[in-house]
Amino acid sequence: MTARTAPPATPVPVLYRAEGAVVAVAAVVLVVLAGFAWWWLLALFLVFDLPMLGYAVDNRVGAISYNLAHNYVAPAALLAAHGLALALGEPGWPPLTLVAACWLFHVGVDRALGYGPRPSTNP
Repeated sequence: MTARTAPPATPVPVLYRAEGAVVAVAAVVLVVLAGFAWWWLLALFLVFDLPMLGYAVDNRVGAISYNLAHNYVAPAALLAAHGLALALGEPGWPPLTLVAACWLFHVGVDRALGYGPRPSTNP
């Protein structure tokens, strides 16, 4: 059995922290303007940290799963899918907007607090 080491940490630059704060605020505005209750942001907040369970396997798996969940690509794709449905005259699926906004809020808050992408190798 191999010894476990602490997950590697790298500082998040101030610009990324500011970007995260702006994204988090924009997500709050999106939730409110879409007609959802603001408390959904808090209710779903920890759901997006479930990929951190990858650290139970090892640091590399944990970092990869964390980085896959803590970026803007997937929530932006959900918003794009909803927008495409609306553009095609379909009613879309409003919960996509809610999930995407909550996900953006989570990533934004994490970045604003200094939690950023994790290196997947030990230094």
